[in-house]
Amino acid sequence: MGVKSFLSQTTIAKYGRALRVTPREMILNPHLILTAMMYAMCGVPQTWDQGTAATVPSLPGFQAHFGLDSGADQVSTFVSIIYVGYAVGAAASFLLNNRIGRLWSYRVYVAIYIVGQLIAVFANNLAALYAARVITGIGIGSVTVIGPIALVEISPAEIRGILTSWYPVAVSGTLMVAPFCVYGIMLHVPASRLQYQIAWFAPCIYMALCIFASFFLAESPRWLLLVNRRAEAIDTFVRLRGLPADHPRIQAEIREVEEEILVAQAEDHLSVLDMFKEMVTKTSNLRRLQQILVSYALAQLSGANSITSYFVPIMGIVGLASGEPEDKVFLSAMYGFSKLIFTLIASFFFIDALGRRKSLLIGVMTQMLSHIYIGVYVKKNQEGPVSNAASQTAIAALFIHAFGYAVGLLILPYVFGSELWPHRIRSLGTVLGSTFHWLFVYAMKYGVPPLLSSTNNWGAFIFFAGWCGVAWIYVFTLVPEVAGLNSSEIEELFQGGWGGAWRRRKDKGEFEGCERGGKVLDGENGDVEDEGDGERQGKKDTV
Repeated sequence: MGVKSFLSQTTIAKYGRALRVTPREMILNPHLILTAMMYAMCGVPQTWDQGTAATVPSLPGFQAHFGLDSGADQVSTFVSIIYVGYAVGAAASFLLNNRIGRLWSYRVYVAIYIVGQLIAVFANNLAALYAARVITGIGIGSVTVIGPIALVEISPAEIRGILTSWYPVAVSGTLMVAPFCVYGIMLHVPASRLQYQIAWFAPCIYMALCIFASFFLAESPRWLLLVNRRAEAIDTFVRLRGLPADHPRIQAEIREVEEEILVAQAEDHLSVLDMFKEMVTKTSNLRRLQQILVSYALAQLSGANSITSYFVPIMGIVGLASGEPEDKVFLSAMYGFSKLIFTLIASFFFIDALGRRKSLLIGVMTQMLSHIYIGVYVKKNQEGPVSNAASQTAIAALFIHAFGYAVGLLILPYVFGSELWPHRIRSLGTVLGSTFHWLFVYAMKYGVPPLLSSTNNWGAFIFFAGWCGVAWIYVFTLVPEVAGLNSSEIEELFQGGWGGAWRRRKDKGEFEGCERGGKVLDGENGDVEDEGDGERQGKKDTV
């Protein structure tokens, strides 16, 4: 096999061929792009809080008013209590997501977040501040559910990974802007309450503008079909795909959703109890649930979010204890900037092009090696002086770790959290995953300071490295590749034994369906018809 022939069989080459045969109207559709951008903004409240929670305690005005400093033990409650609200909001969102739709859920949840932020801005004591953070958390937890759901539902299968990854891109972008905001405040605003009030009020303005923009953008067409608003659903599909209503692609997507809804109604899966029963008794759904929960847990056990939230104290651990507060906040902002760049790289060159599975393997391995180096460095630094080069390398390892997290465990749990589920139970599945996620984050954020102190600092990094090793083994043995697949094809992957899903996709051939662009693929028999023939027998999808 020649080099050219070998390269033509790589995942990236197959993905490129799949995109070339996809209608340009779908990929370069302004309605799709702008709507996806709006839903991606659901990630802004989450990491604006993470970015400011890591740096606002360094502001003199905050310390003077609330009597806290920036030490990990002092700010642990301030940092972690918001995640109680996250879990409550994520769980409660199930009551509204399917009742009022994706757009109105988006507006309600963002409004709750803004109310919580305003209470925090005017809080006079710690009790009021903690109550405000719980309310803010309810809004954030809810909006982190609806964003990924809506992105998956509006996205064509060929670029679903890219569009869904815009959510963590917004997460990383905000994580960069928030510390820089605090850094600018520290430099230019005199010590007073106004310092932290600016940091907490600024995102309210931006998210209010997002609510305004939502009135000009598209609802999820799949939700419209779910609530029997078929005419609106067809119009919305036409807007989001840039294709006429009678195009085979539009007709195929409509049939796919309607067939799932009909099956759900025929099986009387209408109540929450029925949907939950289907989730835990049907093998393929139980496999999905297991993968999503484990992915969320491993993302936190890898230590990445803990490093982000306690970045300033960790800077002291790796050798910047004597630095000025402004220097630490600036370095925290640069850490957020690096995460943004790494997430952009991951979204365009890894998630769809290289695939979910390979991205996870590369990212987790990078995290593990970085943790090992940092742990060894901290141990040696405690035993005696180390070279300046070793210290600089330890700081660089934190940034390399951020790259590994962006490529793997930052993006992929959010992608898996929504795209794996059938349409009829997607809201419930995403709610369960997000609720578990935020409860786990709360436990990790609250547990990091005692973990650092009980392991003499260096042991915590070895602890995280060990879990990265577990994550690599888990991904290699159990996680399948779902890039480019529609709901029926994902269902086929998860049928059978829990350990064989990734082998079934490998045997089938990655991007096999996508490379037949312009055709209609029979999801059960593999029959292919010409694009002009809109009539199909059996269950068929355009891929």
